[in-house]
Amino acid sequence: MIVKSVRLKNWKNFPDADVRLTERTYLLGANASGKSNFLDVFRFLRDISRSQGGGLQKAINDRGGIKKIRCLHARQDTEIKIEVHLSESIESQTNWIYVLAIKRESGGAHRNLISAEEVYHGSTCLLKRPDENDSKDAVRLTQTSLEQIQANADFREIAEYFEKTTYLHLVPQLLRFGDQIGGQLLEGDPFGQGFLERIARTGKKSRDSRLKRIENALSSIVDHFQDLRFIKDDATGRPHLEMKYAHWRKDAGWQREEQFSDGTLRLIALLWILQEGESLLLLEEPELSLNNDIISEIPLLFQRITRDRKKRSRQILTSTHSEAIFKNEGIDPDGVLLLEPAQEGTKIRMPDAEEKALFENGFSIAEVMLPRIAPEKVKQLTLF
Repeated sequence: MIVKSVRLKNWKNFPDADVRLTERTYLLGANASGKSNFLDVFRFLRDISRSQGGGLQKAINDRGGIKKIRCLHARQDTEIKIEVHLSESIESQTNWIYVLAIKRESGGAHRNLISAEEVYHGSTCLLKRPDENDSKDAVRLTQTSLEQIQANADFREIAEYFEKTTYLHLVPQLLRFGDQIGGQLLEGDPFGQGFLERIARTGKKSRDSRLKRIENALSSIVDHFQDLRFIKDDATGRPHLEMKYAHWRKDAGWQREEQFSDGTLRLIALLWILQEGESLLLLEEPELSLNNDIISEIPLLFQRITRDRKKRSRQILTSTHSEAIFKNEGIDPDGVLLLEPAQEGTKIRMPDAEEKALFENGFSIAEVMLPRIAPEKVKQLTLF
């Protein structure tokens, strides 16, 4: 399954947005333009759909309450609405539509209530709320049908799809100093503190296969690299990754993850997550800590690391403003979404006709689109 399009109303930066997605979609925008907020739409649906520890109210509370997710520019109409169109592939017609709208109760307990929830499969409407049962018991409107096993039987396929959405933005220090930091992992471990445990939980056959692909990729871009292996410490049982570098002594040259560079750790996590399942994958600034030669190859890595898999490669949404990425000629301009902050919130658009004409005449996406997000007051920052 794949997300073909999404429409937003009053979601964070976006008073109104209606965008089409591709198998590889790149979100391009200046700092604070809303790239992370757009990705959070799919994390929000994932959190609602979780069979354990999820649900609408928790998803809202985890984000600081409904005021934190409602667009600041919402005035008379304060309803938040998300509409997602899904299909089996980018080429096929939409066969699922999920609509969720929520609003703060005007009186009483000021609860967060569902003002609309709809599911369509083809031309058939499988769910339309509020319904008669909701009118008899308004408390029902505090929960979506998406999160209820007894209510989502006819469309559990999309609930399971949303639940499997993957987000990983590995922070090397959390992984490297996890023992010293201690404490509980955030739900879903979005920052990779438990990344090694994640590898350890993977079956040996799949783990070895994925690490071999990563090893092949690293051998072409990391100087003196020879081998990558997974081990468990004999004394503590903790999982570790080890890399071997060329050394004059046969058994020397091995390093553990605490000795890896930030860029190497982030690259390994990126290459691993690309192989993990077929769910929607959300990436934020994958270029961090990497040099430009590697960054420029990220779009090709998306294809190469998965091309020998038996299953279809996964849909990826990537937020970035990296010049090295957008200089890559393999990026489809139709897969680029430009986020433009305006007086009344952020607008999202695809390249227009003039910009597409420039692409056709040999200009790169970096040359055409990056000037669109350059801060107007950057010279003042330089003077400062």
